[in-house]
Amino acid sequence: MDATGKQRPTMADVAAEAGVSRALVSIVFRNQPGAGQETRDRVLRVADEIGYRPDSAARLLARGRSRALGVMFTAHQTFHADLIEGIYAEADRHGYDVLLSATAQGRGEPKAVEALLSHRCEAVILLGPEATAAELDALGQRTVAVSVARRMRGAGIDSVRSAEGKGVRQAMDHLVEMGHRRIVHIDGGRGPGSAERRRAYRAAMRRHGLGSELRVIPGSHTEESGIGVGRLLASERDAGQPLPTAVLAANDRCAMGLLMAFSRTGVDVPGEVSVIGYDDSHLSHLMPVGLTTVRQDAVLMAEHAVRFARQRLDNKEVEPQEAVIDPKLVVRDTSRPPRAS
Repeated sequence: MDATGKQRPTMADVAAEAGVSRALVSIVFRNQPGAGQETRDRVLRVADEIGYRPDSAARLLARGRSRALGVMFTAHQTFHADLIEGIYAEADRHGYDVLLSATAQGRGEPKAVEALLSHRCEAVILLGPEATAAELDALGQRTVAVSVARRMRGAGIDSVRSAEGKGVRQAMDHLVEMGHRRIVHIDGGRGPGSAERRRAYRAAMRRHGLGSELRVIPGSHTEESGIGVGRLLASERDAGQPLPTAVLAANDRCAMGLLMAFSRTGVDVPGEVSVIGYDDSHLSHLMPVGLTTVRQDAVLMAEHAVRFARQRLDNKEVEPQEAVIDPKLVVRDTSRPPRAS
């Protein structure tokens, strides 16, 4: 039944209305040879008129393989949305369905993954997993698994990630070349890529002779984190301490929170403080001021993830593969030379 309590139209209803056999209707919806174009058009028109929709779950159960890829993602993580869009496109190109399962407050990664496996997904693609290498290795023994957007060592599964260090170096070189010296980094905590970004920030500050100005503020990949740091820096300014001239945020969400806090506390961006995000998620294009950020190629990462899953489904004995995608700094409106220069 549908949401109104009415009986849903069936394949038999379509067959009766179109004047053909149920087997012929099945052929049409499976896009198999055996039906002329005129018949196909009539069957599809009738199905549309009476509101018939094929039962995808039943089709999956009828096949020897489900040809379904499961994707575990984090709710509210904007970059994951960009990755999912790319995964859908690449999976569809190769005849795979995609099922989604989110981690959220009270719903951890094990539960999200088990939900995908219970729906007979042939492989799972994990976006920014927080599981340990041992846990991911154990999952890889049970099913085909691919980790995306997190560096994995010793996990025994395929992985796709961005070259975080290169992205941070580009951002830092951009700021230093414009004359910035007091550059602060908001740490991403346990978020994917955070450890690499933190190390790269520290290394860049020392490489540019700015070790004495090095400052990492604890944070996370959330707007709330950026808001908190923005308020902290504004309060320090009010207490007589100088503002940093630039902030490298944990990611775009964190940068957006920082911009909101600065706007409310009267800190001018980029006049007083330049801000750089990370990801170049669709969120960075929705801000009133164009965000300077480091672009991770979500489409290319998604293509690699689907390809690795397909290849391992065909041959589970191959050695784990890793794809490292080069990021690119995208300069927009939130970065400019500091006033003092």
